[in-house]
Amino acid sequence: MAAVNQVIRSKLHSDVALVNQIAEYIISAGGKRIRPVLVLLVANAYSYRGQHHHELAAIVEFIHTATLLHDDVVDESSLRRGRQTANAMFGNAASVLVGDFLYSRAFQMMVSINSMRVMEILADATNVIAEGEVLQLINMHDPDVTEERYLQVIRSKTAKLFEAAAQVGALIAGANETQIDAAGEYGRSIGTAFQLIDDVLDYSGNANDIGKNVGDDLREGKPTLPLIYLMKNGNPEQKELVRTCIEQGDESKFDEILSAITSSGALEYTKNEAIAAAQRASAAIADLPESQYKQALLALSKFAVDRNY
Repeated sequence: MAAVNQVIRSKLHSDVALVNQIAEYIISAGGKRIRPVLVLLVANAYSYRGQHHHELAAIVEFIHTATLLHDDVVDESSLRRGRQTANAMFGNAASVLVGDFLYSRAFQMMVSINSMRVMEILADATNVIAEGEVLQLINMHDPDVTEERYLQVIRSKTAKLFEAAAQVGALIAGANETQIDAAGEYGRSIGTAFQLIDDVLDYSGNANDIGKNVGDDLREGKPTLPLIYLMKNGNPEQKELVRTCIEQGDESKFDEILSAITSSGALEYTKNEAIAAAQRASAAIADLPESQYKQALLALSKFAVDRNY
């Protein structure tokens, strides 16, 4: 990761000072860096020898960071990773444009890998992520979103980049198609688990721990899985409360919603779905040769559901 951070620093440079300032601001905020870690772990699990995994990990982080910059503008978010979002600091226009810079820089770097298959995986992932963002936009303030529709958003918006990160790690290490597919299944499942736990933490977490405002999803009118479960299984009063809050993006009733979600078992249901996804991830890499990297990937499956941030 130290080598990846060195690549990130060198590739962030622009002759435009504001680009450097905003890119540095968002990258230096840290975060869990799970996606670049996936590239490294999977590549090393298949005994990769070379330097391209560092570049690919940085590329994946740039793509992810670009989506964060754009997400925060769309969601009108003010807090991420425990501090002000870039759009809150520098304005929406600058955030969107620097997000575009990071996307295009990532594609510049992809060319240097000199692999059409790497380009294909990451270009497809970027396109699917954009579709996922639009799907989420369509679902906003819609209390009739089904679990299936919501999981489609997760697969596109969140899990796809996890999947691509694991796939390119296996690909550059010379893995066969079956192994690349298995790595992709691991990434897709671990990404799903991460998002579902994020859904839980938005109602049960601590703002200082999760680095964003608790209740943001409700404020933004996002029908995440806990709310979808409550809409399906709650009593008539609870269903009407959820419907009104989603339609209006009303966070003033957060305490009532949290009480209903907790008593209905919605958080437990969502966490169990996350555990099932993490178990699918672990099963997908069962045939990986034994190594410290495989053990780290298995530990990551556990961390995905046990974390509180």
